[in-house]
Amino acid sequence: MPATPACPLFGQCGGCQLQDLAYDDQLALKTEEVRQLYPGISVGGCIPSPRPYGYRSKLTPHFPRPRLGRAPAIGFLKVGLPPRTLDVPACPIATPAVNARLTLLRAEVQAQWASYHRGASLLVREASSGVTVDPRAVVTEVVGDLSLQFSASDFFQNNPFLLPRLAAYVAGETRGDEARFLVDAYCGSGLLGLSAAPAFERVIGVELSPSSVRWARDNAARNGRDNCEFLAAQAGAVFATVPFPGADTAVIVDPPRKGCGDDFLRQLIAFAPRTIVYVSCNPETQARDVTALRAAGYHCRHVQPFDMFPQTRHVEAVATLARGG
Repeated sequence: MPATPACPLFGQCGGCQLQDLAYDDQLALKTEEVRQLYPGISVGGCIPSPRPYGYRSKLTPHFPRPRLGRAPAIGFLKVGLPPRTLDVPACPIATPAVNARLTLLRAEVQAQWASYHRGASLLVREASSGVTVDPRAVVTEVVGDLSLQFSASDFFQNNPFLLPRLAAYVAGETRGDEARFLVDAYCGSGLLGLSAAPAFERVIGVELSPSSVRWARDNAARNGRDNCEFLAAQAGAVFATVPFPGADTAVIVDPPRKGCGDDFLRQLIAFAPRTIVYVSCNPETQARDVTALRAAGYHCRHVQPFDMFPQTRHVEAVATLARGG
């Protein structure tokens, strides 16, 4: 069913693609797209966001190098070629607090055009601790019973209204086969591993980024998760320092959009965990990797989409796999 877009720039701005579609139809579309990627596998209906608009807690507008003394646009890429920046005074999918700070930030930048000799990317992030435009600021976000700190510029899920349900779902899926241990691969600042930790004897989070590992360790201490430790691993030896057997272990996998990659999948398959819970913001690369895991002897029990990105074509999906069966 058609809908009236909330944004006057819809169709020009490349950020949203579905504002002209009723929200229930957006959910149905995303469910069907995930089902097409997983023929013969159980796929649940896409879980809706509590806020279809006003949900996004981080914006990163940018502007090109000023030319001929004229103020350039501050915003996001325009639809079509050549690539151009569209001026975006406000974004309806961002939270009201982010939009309010964006208005002030735009005025501050526009008042200083003469000092810019090149383009720049800006940041506006809202968390439980407030709103900041400083990428180096330490922010605090509350998810369920967890209080997490991280740098404002770090990756963190940008829909805090649906995030607690996603984290709780992932934690529940890790417990399905009664594994004793948990490995959180691509752990970031620790959210998913810390959420699931109370059900396990020991949890190890593995990250390639030493700074993320430091945040994860601090967050474990901050939340009293004494059974958790976090390690900085080399890309070629992600599971080398894990001291417990795969047969007694569940693994959370939450890679970037490009997916896991052959090297990581080989290591994961060699580790042979009892359960794999694969979280992805790109179901296409997730489905590719799940196909490789199925070929190695894993059974994909269920895939659950979450609408972490309303009004856009993007969707988060969680696939649960078990050894054999």
